[in-house]
Order: sequence, then C-alpha cells, then structure tokens
Amino acid sequence: MLRARLVYLISRLGQMLIVLWAIATILFLMFRLMPGSPLTAYIDPTFTEEQAEIIRRQFGLDQPLIVQYVKYLTNLVQGNLGVSFFQKKPVWDLLMDVFPNTILLTGTAIVVAYIYGVVFGSILAWKRGSVFESTGLLGTLMTRAAPEFFVGMLFLSIFSFKLRWFPSSGISKPGTVFDSIWQQLASGDFWMHLILPALTLAIYLQGLPTLLMRNSMLEVLDEDYVIMARMKGLPEWRIMLQHAARNAMLPIVTAMTLGVGYAVGGNVVIETIFSWPGIGRMLVRSVAARDYPLAQGAFLLIAVVIVVMNFVADVLYSFLDPRVSTKRQEVG
Repeated sequence: MLRARLVYLISRLGQMLIVLWAIATILFLMFRLMPGSPLTAYIDPTFTEEQAEIIRRQFGLDQPLIVQYVKYLTNLVQGNLGVSFFQKKPVWDLLMDVFPNTILLTGTAIVVAYIYGVVFGSILAWKRGSVFESTGLLGTLMTRAAPEFFVGMLFLSIFSFKLRWFPSSGISKPGTVFDSIWQQLASGDFWMHLILPALTLAIYLQGLPTLLMRNSMLEVLDEDYVIMARMKGLPEWRIMLQHAARNAMLPIVTAMTLGVGYAVGGNVVIETIFSWPGIGRMLVRSVAARDYPLAQGAFLLIAVVIVVMNFVADVLYSFLDPRVSTKRQEVG
C-alpha cells in the first residue's frame, strides 16, 4: 500500500510539472507571436530605429525565438520573471506586493462559503422532500448561476452608494499604508473594505459545497450506522452532526482545495469591480498596458496556484480514500 501511494504521488508530481511547463510555453508563445511587437506601447513613435533596437536588445527581443525561449525557461527555474516594461521593477516583486491581498480575499470567501455550504447542505439533505429543500435548492442554483459582476455591482449599488455601509473600492482609506501583513489584519478599516468583495465571491462559491454536501448526506443517511443511531433513540441533531455529516465530508475536503485554485483564477472580475489591489486587477491592467512581462508573470502565478491546488486535492483524496491510488495503480 505504501509503495502504491509513493508511486502515485511521484506520478502526479511528474504530471503537474509537465502541465506547468506546457502553460509556461503557451504563455511565452502567446505574447511573442501575437500581431505587433510587445514593445509597441513602450517605444515612442519619435524614436529612431537605432533607439528602438537598443530597447529591443535591452529586453532580449532581438535574439532568435528559440534563444529567448531557453533563456525564459532558465530564468523561470531561477525565479526570475523579468522586469516590468512600465514600472521598471522586477515582476516577482510587483506580484508579491499584491498576492497577499488576493490570498486574503480568496481565503475569507472560501471559509465563509464552505462553512455555509456544509451547514446548509446538511440541512437540505435532512429536510429532503420538503418545501424548504425545494426552495433552498432553487436559491442555491440561482446564486451559483448569477454572474459575479452582477452581484458585485448590486452590492455596490445598495450597500456602498445608497446605504453607505461599506467602502466601494480599495483595501483601506486613501493614504493609509500598512507596514506589515499583521498590521493590515489588525485594521478594522481593512476588514470593512474586505466584506463586500469577499461576500460577492462567497455567494458564487457556496453553490458547490452546498450541493456536494447535500448529495453526500443523502447517501450517508441510508447507511446502517445512521439507522442504528435512530433505533437507539439518539437526538436528531446529534445523529446529523456526529454520524451523518462527519462521514459525508470527504468530497468537501477535496472540493475545498480545488475551490482555492479556481477562486484565485476567478478573482479577476471581482478585483476589477471593487478596485481590489490583487493579482487579478494587476493582470487586467498589465494586459491593457501591453506590459507583457508583468501580464505573463500574473498569468503564470495564477496558473501555478490552480495546478498546485489540483495536485493537492488529488493527493489528499488518495490519502483520505486509499482505494483511489490503489485502483489507479492497478489500471496503470
């Protein structure tokens, strides 16, 4: 069993590295083979050809494509994502300045969405066949299908512009500078700015854990140990929490790791609407400015998070349910 798990882990790690290499290659080609030069927005029309050539040489764009590709992969392995065209700073430093904001937004939304999803999904399963279940399922599907930009604009219109309960943009009042992440977390102003974007993302994310928990609970409720618990006369709430819900959590654990990856990738819309200074907003602005080193780095970082979280979910599921790795080993 241990050998099968180790082989499975090494296999999945190899697959993850191949996927990351493929993504990095696609990003390299996408920004260099698109119509026009990547330096079009950077080179002033008044520049002479000699001046333009100096800039191309400065960014290594005068070399053959294969030479650029090898240098690009070498720099990636070393953690060097290049220098932003317009901000003249290392791309890695720029991304790390805003990445914690994306993680805080995503993490808060994930926690809220999955706590709500587990509780509400369990109740829906417990109340199966009732009007409450039908109404709850309809509401869950509606919020899951609602576009993020629509929910975000609705929240801004009601809670920011009309009621003025929450700020409409940013992570703090203008002029506020946090010396550390801990100072930021201790700031009430930061949490007030976080509520609306986190709630918007949580409303979108809650559909998956709610439906997963409901379906998993429906399967568990017919198990012998649940029937036995009822025969013993245990309270219904105790049967639901200690016997049914606890054993229905396996799909939720793996879905949560996947949710983190996809939420980071899906933050582009929410960060843009709420002017939240994260990876998604930086990606949009860098693409608009044709700052391809920064856009390429942002794309790559988002892709790495998604691929790594998929890897973690797959491995975690195989450890929680050893039959997964064993079956795949037998198939292989």
